Formats: sequence, C-alpha cells, structure tokens
Amino acid sequence: MTGADATSGQRVSRIQQTQALAEHALESLAEQLKQGNSERLTAFLSAAARFHRYSFSNLMLIVSQRPDATRVAGFHAWKQLGRSVRKGEKGIAIIAPMRIKAKDTQDASIRGKHERQKNDSAKSVMRFKVAYVFDISQTDGEPLPDLGRVGGDPGAMLERLEAGVMSAGIRLGESEVIDADGISKGGEIELRAGLEPAERFSVLVHEFAHELLHHQKLGQQADEPRPPKIVRETEAEAVAFAVCETVGLESNGAAADYIRLYQGDDETLAKSLDRIRLAVSRVLQILDSSVAPEIDSKTSVVTTDEVLSRRSERMR
Repeated sequence: MTGADATSGQRVSRIQQTQALAEHALESLAEQLKQGNSERLTAFLSAAARFHRYSFSNLMLIVSQRPDATRVAGFHAWKQLGRSVRKGEKGIAIIAPMRIKAKDTQDASIRGKHERQKNDSAKSVMRFKVAYVFDISQTDGEPLPDLGRVGGDPGAMLERLEAGVMSAGIRLGESEVIDADGISKGGEIELRAGLEPAERFSVLVHEFAHELLHHQKLGQQADEPRPPKIVRETEAEAVAFAVCETVGLESNGAAADYIRLYQGDDETLAKSLDRIRLAVSRVLQILDSSVAPEIDSKTSVVTTDEVLSRRSERMR
C-alpha cells in the first residue's frame, strides 16, 4: 500500500467513525425516550436553535460530544475573532464537505476529443472530511457579542416575524371568536385578538411551523403522507419552544411532552427532528438581525436518510 493509499484509508476510517457517532447519538436518544426520559430531546431542541445552520447529522454530533456547547468555531476562525483555543482542548468532530480539483489523466495524447471535453468540464468534485470545531468555553480571548435577549417583550422581533410570515405568502389575520390562540389554515394564519406580545410571538411561531411543515411540507417529499395530529402539534410546539428559548421568551411549548415524538420508530423520530431543525432555521433566519447565528458553521450534505440507511445496513 502506498503512502497516499494509506492516508486515504485513514481519512475514510475517520469519516466512518464520526458517522457512527451520529448514528449512536440517535440510538441513544431513542432509547432515552423509550424509557420515558425527555431531557435529552429537550437538549436537542435547544441545540437546534443555537446551531440552526448545521445539518441534522452534525447537530447530533455536537450534542453527543459536547451537550453544553453554546457557540462553536474552527481553530482558525476563533483566531480571526480574537480568541484562541486553549492547549490540550479536544475538538468536536463533525463532517464537512470540501471541493477539490478533478484530476486529469496524465497522458493527454491518448485521450480522444470527447474525453478531453469531459475532463475539462469536471473542474471540481465533492469529497468529505472530518473537521473539528471548538466551543467558546474551550477558548480564551476577546469577548463576543451576546445573543439577543428580549425578556418578556419581543419588541421589533414580533414585527419582523409577522413580516416574514406574510412575505412567505401567508395571510395573517385576527379573530375574537376562535376557540384556540391560533389556527393554521394552509396559506392563512388566524390569531386570537388581544394576545400579549410575547404570547402572540410564541403562538405565531407555532402556527408558522404548521404552515412550513404540514402545509408547505418543508423537508418532505410531495407524496409523503401527513404525520398524525399528535406529531404535527408536537413538532409545531417544539419549534416554538426552540425559537422562544433562543430569544429569551417563555414558550407555551416549554413544558410540552416531547416524548410523543417517539412512537417506537427511530426513522420517524429522526425525520421529525430534522423537520423541526429546518423550521427552526427558517424562523431564526427571519429574526437574524436580532439573533446572532452560530459561528463558522460547517454544513454536511450527509442526509438523515443516509444516516438511517447506514445504520440499517450495519444492523443486518
């Protein structure tokens, strides 16, 4: 085996080990829920808000390796922000995509015109690597701006959320006669008149999550069946909980029974969590000028389906 082959084999082995960590994290979460313990899932939802630009698999990796992480960045990114990773700190492994130049065939003289054109058009290819990020607690240096905290009043964020909902093509109205605090009708959200700003914010996030996940089918195939009502309500409540916690508001969903997301099926759980992550990310992007995003996010294109597929093959 050549040195290059050995290096390539080591790289693949590290990726496989890191992928196995993500799979184990999902299995562990499912086992906790099976035993009636929802603390791990609540921690996941909080992390989904803090690291909302990360993929599902990388989010599971961060939570499993460092559950208390709040802001993460790579070694050099921290340097650019005026902070340095302390000596001896262990990095958090994630899977990051990288583009590399495609290698041309050495002997160009024996290639036909068609092959030359094919190689010339392949300017780069996608590969994966294990990258390492560090939590802010593992660094020293210049202080960073805190996340926006709004206490009991969402202030301008409520206006920004309402504008974002309407810009998504959803009509927003009020009613004094509806029984619930809010109703999602598919292209229309109706809120009960007279809600306090913080409650209006929380309810609107909940109903917006219904619109994104259960009417627009964010993160789902067009022909994928609609989840049961108990799952739909829990997903929407989970999104409201994660978003409100991030901006410093109490959410009606804070005490929700997240265990209902688990129905004895790891695949259903993973897909539901991924949908929640996508909806949280969409809402926080609307509030982006008030909520500081995580730093130096690395997005893996390893999908939830691929994680589950690998897990199924390993268990055969």
